[in-house]
This record gives sequence, C-alpha cells and structure tokens, in this order.
Amino acid sequence: MLGKLTVLFKIPELRKKILLTLLLLAIYRMGFWIALPFIDQAQLAETLKDLQSQQGGIGQVMQVISLFSASNIGQSTIFGLGIMPYISASIIFQLMGTVYPPLERLQKEGEAGRKKINEYTRYATVVICLAQSYFWIHTLAGGLGSGKSLILHGYGGLYFQLVATITMTTGTIFLMWIGEQIDAYGIGNGISLLIMAGILARMPTAGWSSLIEPALQKGVALGTDTGIDRLLILALVFVFVVVWVIAITQGQRRIPIQSAKHVRGRRVSGGQRQSLPLRVNQAGVMPIIFASSLLMFPYFVFHWMSQMWTSSTFLSMLDGAFQPMSRGFIYTISYVVLIYFFCYFWTAITFNPKDMAENLKDYGSFIPGYRPGARTAAYLESVMVRITYVGAAFLSLVAIIPTLVSTWLGVNFMVASFYGGTGLLIVVSVILDLVNKIDSHLVMRNYSGLLESDL
Repeated sequence: MLGKLTVLFKIPELRKKILLTLLLLAIYRMGFWIALPFIDQAQLAETLKDLQSQQGGIGQVMQVISLFSASNIGQSTIFGLGIMPYISASIIFQLMGTVYPPLERLQKEGEAGRKKINEYTRYATVVICLAQSYFWIHTLAGGLGSGKSLILHGYGGLYFQLVATITMTTGTIFLMWIGEQIDAYGIGNGISLLIMAGILARMPTAGWSSLIEPALQKGVALGTDTGIDRLLILALVFVFVVVWVIAITQGQRRIPIQSAKHVRGRRVSGGQRQSLPLRVNQAGVMPIIFASSLLMFPYFVFHWMSQMWTSSTFLSMLDGAFQPMSRGFIYTISYVVLIYFFCYFWTAITFNPKDMAENLKDYGSFIPGYRPGARTAAYLESVMVRITYVGAAFLSLVAIIPTLVSTWLGVNFMVASFYGGTGLLIVVSVILDLVNKIDSHLVMRNYSGLLESDL
C-alpha cells in the first residue's frame, strides 16, 4: 500500500491535483478559526456552554447542524454558515427542475444549461446567506435568549451588524469558490470534501472532551471511569459500521442486458451480454440530511410555543418529543419515516426508468424477457422500488445507531454520531468516491488501483 501511495506523487498531473486539493482544504481549516469582528467570543462560549448543559439547548442543536454543513457557527467565525446555504440552493433548483418547465428545459440543454443553472444557484446562495447570517447576528445581539447582548460594547448598531452579516456571507461564497476550484483543478467533489474535512476535524475533539477529559479531570484511570468495555464496544461498532457502509454503498443490482446483433455482409457485430448496474443506495446520504433538517422545524416551533404557553402540558410534551438530542420514540419514528420518504423522492428525481428504457432502445439493447419501451420501463421501476426499500432500511439503521449507542452505552450523543452514525456514513461515502476518482487516473496510466491487488 505504501508503494501505491508513492505512485500517486510520481504522476505529475495527479500530484498537482492532490497538492492543490490539500492546500485548499488547509485554507478552509485556517479560515474556520478566524472569528467575526465585533463579537464577544468569550461571552459567547460561556453562553453556549450554559445552553448545552440544558436538555435540548440551542447549543446542542447547533452541534447537530454543524455536523452536516462544515460550519462553525457556534464560534461565530467567517465560515460560520459553512457550505449549507449553497447546498440548500442547489437542492431548491434541482427540485424546481422537476416541476418548473423553464428550468427543466435548461437541464436538457447540456453544458450550457448547467452553467446557467449554476449561475442562478450562486445568486440564490448569496440571498440565503444574507438572510441566515443577519438572523444569526441579530440573535447574538439578543444574547441567544440570555438577555445580554453578545456583541462588544459600542458595536451593536445596525452598521456593525451589517458588516458582520456581509463578512459571513463572503465567507460562504469563498467556500463555494474553493469547492468549485477543487472540482475543476483538484481531485474529488469539492463540496463533499469540505463537509468531510469538517467532520474529521471534529472527531478528535469530540472523543477527547467526552471520553478522555472527564477521566483525567477526576484523576482516575481511563478504563475505570469511562469503562473499557464501552470503549471496546464503541470501537467494534465503528469497524462494523465502516464495513457495512462500504458494502451497501458499493452494492449493486445488476440487470442483464442483451444487445441486438447486426449483420453487415459476412460480418456479425453486437449480440454481447452486458449488465446495467443499479445502486442499492441510489440516494446516498441526502435523505438523512433532509430528514434531520426538516425535523428541526417542529423542534423550534414547539419549543417557542411551550415557552409562550408554559402552562400547556401538551406543548411541553411535544417540545420534549422533538428535541434532536433526546431522540425519543416519536422523534425516531418520524426520522425513519422521513428517511424512507426522501429515499424514494430523491431516487425518483435522479433515476428516470422511462429515459433509461428509451436509451436502451436507441442503442439496440434490451432486457431479456421484456419488450423494449414501456415494459422495460415498468420492470426497471419495480426493481428500483424494491432495492430502494433496502437502501432506505440501511440508511434508517445507520441514522439510529448513534441513539442506540448513546442510550445503551451511556456515551455522549455527539461522540456516537461521529464514530457510529451519519457522520461516519458521510466520511466513508466521500472517501470511496475520492478513491474511485484517483483509481481512474491510475488506470489510465496502466497502474493498478489503490484497492486492487498487485498479484
């Protein structure tokens, strides 16, 4: 394996792509810790610490949001919003492309249409960033509910709030630019790599603060306080989930395809048997991100209503049921239902059996036992419905593993999220995609892939 890694830097083009990608990721990590102006960071950290100690506090909610957005909004840095506004804008335009005819026509125009949609996406990202960053700065001015402003004395005016808003917006636009540069000149998917880098950077901190630091503060051995048995089980869960995620992510249902024979004079061409691979997890990690984001809304709504009407037992019960960090029965059931819904929804957007059947028909290929056209499309749709059910079950299990680990082993939920759940799923999926793209460069130059045997 070490020899294969040295090969990566022997190929000039691949070496430049890898070094550029590492440089841009390093720039992202440095900007991750540049604080916003006019914000009292010490008071903010103290306020967030108090909020995190409360059940379902907003500080804990922000930790969950930061997991998916490569952000550091809890520290109010220039990259505080992360890349989530750009992802939100991309999702909006992708969904609108299925119901809004002008966007649908642009999607079918090829490269020129995609460039136009990307331009609209950037404009929408700026609007979303301005709204979200101003809301956050305005919330800090109100003290996050503590009643004491977290903006430095003398800088609480509208002008300074707008400066901080524009700074956060510019930070997200710069992250968007970094992602596009990685796509164009680096290796891998830029946006996904930014999210992965943010998750990996949080893993050591989460493990230290929740497992090692408490034991050191109490002056006892790590195994006697934290529980060596729990650490071993957590390590086994980590290995199991990694292997399982790789198996399901790479899993495919191969549909046999027969190409028609063509006779030209004495020559016969075609007639080969091939296969059409359909991914088991066609939707990737997007259903989990969508479901987690959507479940934030009932939490904020019921939390606000329970504070307005403190005498209502029903509202207090709903507030507790939808707290992201409590992961109660109602929250878990809603989470699984939304994951199934978004799995089928996202698969329906990204996979069109009618177009696939028409493409097979145009290339003179067919599925044995099924007529080209409508019968083939119906068969492909039925197969995709079945394997999407399996993929949704896989995502649901991965999503609730942190809850099970946190409940059964008494481990901090954020640690369980990083080492045995959604965060791990994102990291493994992005790394697999990165390895595949590196392998494509190696194979073109007659080298074996990173995961291939030299024998």
